[in-house]
Amino acid sequence: MDLRTPVQLPRIVELDIEGMTCASCVNRIERKLGKIDGVHASVNLPLESARVEVPSGVTDEQLLATVTAAGYTARVKDADRRSGGMNADGDPAPSSAHPSEVPEATPEPRPVDSPVRRTAADRLLPRLAVAAALTIPVVLISMVPAAQFGNWGWWVAALTLPVATWSAWPFHRVAAVNARHGASTMDTLVSIGVAAAYLYSVVELLLDPRMTEHPGMDMGGAALYFETAAVVTTFLLLGRWLEARAKARAGDALRALLDRGAKRATLLRDGMEREIPADQLVPGDLFVVRPGEKIATDGVVRSGASAVDASLITGESVPVEVTVGSAVTGATVNTSGRLVVEATRVGSDTTLAAMARLVSEAQTGKAPIARLADRISGVFVPVVLVLAAVTFLLWLVLSGSLPAAFTAAVAVLVIACPCALGLATPVGLLAGSGRGSQLGILIRGPQVLEDTRGVDTIVLDKTGTVTTGRLALDSVDTFGPWDRDALLRLAGAVEAASEHPLARAIAAAVPTAAPAATQAAAAHSAHAVSHDGGTLADVAGFRSAPGGGVEGTVEGHLVLVGRTDWITERAAAPDDAQAARFAEREAGGSTAVWVAVDGRIAGILSLRDTVKQGSAAGIARLKNLGLRPVLITGDNAAVATRVAAEVGIAPEDVQAGVRPEGKVEAVKRLQAAGARVAMAGDGVNDAPALAQADLGIAMGSGTDVAREAAELTVMGDDLGQVATAIELSRRTLKIIKQNLFWAFFYNTIGIPVAALGLLNPMLAGAAMAASSVLVVTNSLRLTRFHR
Repeated sequence: MDLRTPVQLPRIVELDIEGMTCASCVNRIERKLGKIDGVHASVNLPLESARVEVPSGVTDEQLLATVTAAGYTARVKDADRRSGGMNADGDPAPSSAHPSEVPEATPEPRPVDSPVRRTAADRLLPRLAVAAALTIPVVLISMVPAAQFGNWGWWVAALTLPVATWSAWPFHRVAAVNARHGASTMDTLVSIGVAAAYLYSVVELLLDPRMTEHPGMDMGGAALYFETAAVVTTFLLLGRWLEARAKARAGDALRALLDRGAKRATLLRDGMEREIPADQLVPGDLFVVRPGEKIATDGVVRSGASAVDASLITGESVPVEVTVGSAVTGATVNTSGRLVVEATRVGSDTTLAAMARLVSEAQTGKAPIARLADRISGVFVPVVLVLAAVTFLLWLVLSGSLPAAFTAAVAVLVIACPCALGLATPVGLLAGSGRGSQLGILIRGPQVLEDTRGVDTIVLDKTGTVTTGRLALDSVDTFGPWDRDALLRLAGAVEAASEHPLARAIAAAVPTAAPAATQAAAAHSAHAVSHDGGTLADVAGFRSAPGGGVEGTVEGHLVLVGRTDWITERAAAPDDAQAARFAEREAGGSTAVWVAVDGRIAGILSLRDTVKQGSAAGIARLKNLGLRPVLITGDNAAVATRVAAEVGIAPEDVQAGVRPEGKVEAVKRLQAAGARVAMAGDGVNDAPALAQADLGIAMGSGTDVAREAAELTVMGDDLGQVATAIELSRRTLKIIKQNLFWAFFYNTIGIPVAALGLLNPMLAGAAMAASSVLVVTNSLRLTRFHR
């Protein structure tokens, strides 16, 4: 094999599909597309869409033709964007000019007659309105003797005709298309039921034209079912219209997510500001964000400081402080200061676009529990047709009554609707994943719902997950003539010149109120260093020894800050009392460094990785969910034990000194012991363990690698949000199971009742419509889910 030959990976094509009405339609389209070599399709009924994996050599036109041949209307999503500006590889063609250098075209008004895709509810409303307007007089005349008049049957037949034909046309059309291909769906049942009721009644009238000549006259053994055809059509259209509106509400969260991005950006170039469309930014551009404005795209702050409201992305309401060097996310809101941001990711590469992509993929996918419903719906309609025929024959033979046999058979056809079965899973997933996106929780796929139910152990990486990952000064021990502030002032001035995390923590801890002489000298020094607390004195002769320490001259003193071995090579060795204090600090879980001034030990600085504010509460919630928390870290046992005790993790569930490659082995050992393991982490070195775990949970503040390896992503960095993600996933699965139970129960009870002649076809139509609305309404409860 020539390793230089590029591997042809399948591309993903997303289709919008119109005309689907039930799980049988979904099953049919998936089956037809699956007959194309190498094509794998996942069709979503409530979203009216399909996500198709397509190998090279298969065109979009082939996919559309296959769907059309199956009896449905399809189009490729974003077809305009896909067809223009592409190179030979299907990527956007490069432009020689920066977008901001191209004159901005004046948008042309869209023609009045430009095609706009109407929603399912919009398409159904006119047919429903006509059906309802005509059904009311049909029912009154047919059922109320006082409302009848001479030859009322012919008037009712005329009023019912538009209902049974034009209003019911969506059912008849799909049934006819499927019949040409030897298939059947829920529309087949409805079409046969409505047509049979109307045609049977017309035949009865033709056989005895005078049967309704006088109001209230005895029609003998005959019966008219015009009101049945009209009421069944109206109820089913009403149910489908309500269902379409509810499904649209379930998808509102994803649409809102896509609309959150900024539409305009203020480009900064050569000191001049210019407003451009946000989608014209490219990596490396500098753009200005004023207070109250949305950040146009992902980037890094190059100038300014502010608090950023990231609730649109993370679901957390507390603003995040940002300054020079801080990463910021597009669609978040700048609340206070002016920022200049360098764009790092734009378009489909942004965090917002990735979130929308993950939510959309999750909603289009199929949970294992949904496959059962699909398999059942594939054979359900033919079985119902056989049951209806058997019911008709048995009633005709046993009772000898044609009207009774006809009524029972039509009731079976109408009551046996697989709509609720087809909606049970996708609408639940649509509502749950959409609500998750509002809370900053991304569910990668339907399989995750099953995984969250089974996990009983959660492995937590310490740094960045339980703790902030940022060191902070914990204590200062001074020796000799130096007091705490003076020692920190000297050590902080040297450390401010270093980029090491220890150095930044020490520099940040320097008191803001330095002596006046020092402040004045620092203010006039060309080498003064700024930090968060104020201005530090300048440093002469700074040198850094990787893994050892730093040194420099501050205010005339030679200052050294570093590890024991490095310090003792350059200054007097610590005495026994000083060494004992140093050992005590390290044993207590701190990272300790020596400070030497003019060749003598002057003090010890102890630093700790601080525990996140919500970690203890988050772990308590995880325990309430039945999960056993296990802390895993590369730090020493003393540090790990201290952190575990602070957040409520048992000492026996602490694994310290674990190297990055050892995290995978730790997960495997837990799995070998019978545990179903979830893993929460945020770093590159967590990715293998996240992939190995039964459920990988990436903290959104972490790396892209960690997020790609995980099934769940929380865009915040709080463990409480991890608990919320598991709660939401489990609640979504619970709702889906309730939906499936109702769908199966409805058909299991409804069909025998109808076959026994105990159910009027009109009531059957109302019950069938109500079942779909009930399933969708139950799913919409997830949109009100709270932490």
